[in-house]
Parts: sequence; C-alpha cells; structure tokens
Amino acid sequence: MNLKNYYWYFQNALTPRFCDEIIKFGLLQQDTKAQVGGQIGQRKKNKKLEKVRNSNVAWLSDNWIYREIQPYIRMANSQAGWNYEWDISEACQFTIYNKNQYYDWHCDDWNAPYQRKLDDPTNGKARKLSVTCSLSDPKDYKGGELEFDFKNNPKSSIVKCTEIKPRGSLVVFPSFVWHRVKPVLKGTRYSLVLWNLGQPFK
Repeated sequence: MNLKNYYWYFQNALTPRFCDEIIKFGLLQQDTKAQVGGQIGQRKKNKKLEKVRNSNVAWLSDNWIYREIQPYIRMANSQAGWNYEWDISEACQFTIYNKNQYYDWHCDDWNAPYQRKLDDPTNGKARKLSVTCSLSDPKDYKGGELEFDFKNNPKSSIVKCTEIKPRGSLVVFPSFVWHRVKPVLKGTRYSLVLWNLGQPFK
C-alpha cells in the first residue's frame, strides 16, 4: 500500500513525570519474556523466537495511560491523512530492552482478524495503528534504534526514526509497516507500545 506518510511523530509530547510513572508502574508488574504472534497456534517456539525477539514485557491496561496517549493517535490518524476507522486499544506493552536485547524486522498486524469469544470487544477486529512511546532518557542507553522499512526490503530501504529518541516522544504508524528495534549496546531502553483496532479494511 502506497502512503504519503508512513509514520507520524510527536517529539517530547509526554512529560518526564508521565514517563517516570509508566516506568515505575511497569517495573512493579510481573514481566515475562516477550513472544511473537498473538493468534492461537501462531506463537513461535523459544529457540526460533530469540532469533526474532529478545526483550521483556509487562502488560498495562489502566485508563490513565489511554487518556494520555489516545489523543495523539487521533491527531496522527487525521494529520497523516490515513483516516482509519478504529474504536478500541489493546493492552499497552511496557517493554524492557537490556544490553544485547532487540526486536528484529516484523509488522504488528496479523494475516486475519482476531478470532475470539463473541462477547470479546476485539473479536473480528484487526490492528490498524501502532504506537511506540520512548520512555527512557537517550543518555541512559546506546543502540536500540527504531527503524522502519517502507518497501519490505530491509537491505535497501531502512529509515531510522531518530525523531522519537528524545524522552517522551512517540510515533504512530499503520500496523502493516515493517519495523525493528536494533540491539541495545549499553544501558536499558524502556518503551510503551499500543495497538489500536477496528473493523478489517474493505
């Protein structure tokens, strides 16, 4: 799909206090080894998983987080010209990248809408817009760069998203856009990721 804008960013949008609160709250939760794939039968085995992803995550679904971030999603959706219809956000993923941890090339959408219980509000819906929020001060880590691939050919079309390196910055992008987080070389990188769902594209 050709787009005029493949991502839309807001620099220093979130306050340092908000970032501190998310980090503190996220670290209090029980973190787990990150997985790849969300549909039944699509989770990869651990040996294959670590070739794609090595990080730790905790899940946050508190309203005060959504209230802070969702307005930026709406602004990006309009200002970037996507105008996708979406009506619900999944649980937020608080991600911890320590030294040598990473997430290789991937996209966030699935090959089919969610197939869940009929009374589940996400049933039949698809990921449309993804959000990544930078919570760490860039002085606290090296590496861990977020990069995009707009042509699905990482060898020739890598675009570094340096605009969101400043703490409190966030980027919104269509969930089908390929991206990666390069290995952290020093320190710890904290981020918050949020996926937003709507009825499948027609």
